[in-house]
Amino acid sequence: MSLPDGVYPAMVTPFLPSGAIDEAGVVKLLAWFRAAGCKGAVIAGTNGEGPSLSAIEKRDLVDLACRLAPELAIILGIATPSLNEATWLSKQAARSGAAAILLMAPSYFREATSDGVALWFRAVLDASPAPVLVYNFPQRTGFEFDAPFLASLADHSNLLGAKDSSGKEGNLAMFRQVLPGKRLYVGNELLLLKALDAGWNGTISGAANVVPRWLSLIVADRDEAKFEFIRPTIETLRSHPQPGTNKALLAELGVIDHNLVRLPLLPGVVVPLPVSD
Repeated sequence: MSLPDGVYPAMVTPFLPSGAIDEAGVVKLLAWFRAAGCKGAVIAGTNGEGPSLSAIEKRDLVDLACRLAPELAIILGIATPSLNEATWLSKQAARSGAAAILLMAPSYFREATSDGVALWFRAVLDASPAPVLVYNFPQRTGFEFDAPFLASLADHSNLLGAKDSSGKEGNLAMFRQVLPGKRLYVGNELLLLKALDAGWNGTISGAANVVPRWLSLIVADRDEAKFEFIRPTIETLRSHPQPGTNKALLAELGVIDHNLVRLPLLPGVVVPLPVSD
């Protein structure tokens, strides 16, 4: 299965005061994204507080999302240094009908070499029954994808593509050159138009929690005027702690009922936005 061009919100994970995942909140979020023209959603990713969720919670969350929103391409975020856990979660994602997994580099072992990390990725690619998007986020993992590293994965038949959240404009041309024909999604929304111009396929976006319709319109129309109109809102969202700010705004909008996060994070506050959905 391929992924359509478009917007994939990096969905926040709503919680109840008890600390459990708010399943009704998941329903509301998926409906919010669908109505805004999004093509899918990433669950349990960076904005979804994936590292704060247990493997069982991730299994149940991907199953819930796939059942509730079969018309959306659901992608399970996987961020763990455990190879066994990563491969187990990939199998749970496939069993639930997820379109892909979004696989972040293992981040604990800072002494790991590029060759070792590449072998780790290839082991998951070999074992995963779900297609794999590899996820470059060096600010979180301490490991940065360069051209030789990407080239070492490019020939794998299970590699669907990549997400890049480095914020480096130079990666736009490099990723497309090294991964011809693969699906590419930018994480920094401020680079969205430039990414589309470079042949990328859309965005996996934290800001799309709050302004999914605007970002969907920009990907569909590639309208610079619309992008410049929404840019101050994107800059505001990106300048405040996430996912707390996104959750506070979504609660204010009535999309979810609570702005709760899991420790060690603290709840965010509502910030004024120049434009909202």
